[in-house]
Amino acid sequence: MVALPSGRPRIFHFQPNKNNHPYKEKQKADNNDKITGNQENGQQNQPAFDVLRVYAKDCSLETPNSPAIFGMSLKPQISIEFGAKSTAISNEEFEVDLRITVTCKSEGKVAYIAEVHQAGIFLVRVADKNSANYFLGGVAPNILYPYACEHISDMVTRATFPQLNLRPVNFEAAYRLNQLKAAEEAQSKKEADKKEDGAQQ
Repeated sequence: MVALPSGRPRIFHFQPNKNNHPYKEKQKADNNDKITGNQENGQQNQPAFDVLRVYAKDCSLETPNSPAIFGMSLKPQISIEFGAKSTAISNEEFEVDLRITVTCKSEGKVAYIAEVHQAGIFLVRVADKNSANYFLGGVAPNILYPYACEHISDMVTRATFPQLNLRPVNFEAAYRLNQLKAAEEAQSKKEADKKEDGAQQ
């Protein structure tokens, strides 16, 4: 009780600040945790594509006609083969292995065979299988291709052959073209089967 100058007593009631109450602070923190957790879950559910690792899986160079081939006037005839396959590591992580095989012949004799397996680990989080196949069959090989070209060029140069610069390749366009051809072939087969069924009836 505090005495006022007038001499009349007045009682002051002190109430805790509800906004700073420990329970309120805990509840606020819990709500913030829920919001953060929801944001993280939302981010995990968002479509995503990322490169996690790029590495050389296997590299080889064969010179079956050396050293005799070095004494010949080299007239290179280059043939190139490509191949790509993907392997699931987890639900969202995949290894893509891009294989490039370069065969160089001169006057019917093999000068060298250079092969590289350039691999990478990719994060692919998409809603449908077609999109995942596009990233793994088109986008990922496009990313790996320059690394493979560098390895092949280095091996060929170290074998004392003329430097080899491989032409650019658009794997995304090649993937779309293959999908289009497959769809056309499936449609043609469907129409042919339909005609055959009609003829039998």
